[in-house]
Amino acid sequence: MTDTIFSKIIKHEIISDIIYQDNLVTAFRDTSPCAPIHILIVPNLLIPTLNDVVDDHEVILGRMIILASKIAKDEGIAEDGYRLIINCNKNGRQEVYHLHLHLIGGCLLGPMSVYRDVK
Repeated sequence: MTDTIFSKIIKHEIISDIIYQDNLVTAFRDTSPCAPIHILIVPNLLIPTLNDVVDDHEVILGRMIILASKIAKDEGIAEDGYRLIINCNKNGRQEVYHLHLHLIGGCLLGPMSVYRDVK
């Protein structure tokens, strides 16, 4: 598998606002935020999509969720609420093929998009 932009951030080859990193996951601020708080949490192991997750990834995925909750508290958005999103493949609007969890909050978020018969 080839490196992604996230792989390069994990290895500190690209400068990013990393707010957490351990041997399993890295969290950093999104450079194009869609809310006042927009943090990406990624596994350090390159897993292209959610469809590529296997049983061996359970600890990594658990760490991502637990870290999201901790960061939400640290960022002061836990009480008012936040959203966690994982996009998968083209129709899910995945842009970087390195599994990542969006932690979004800091304002009243709009409704989730609904299906519209788009041609």
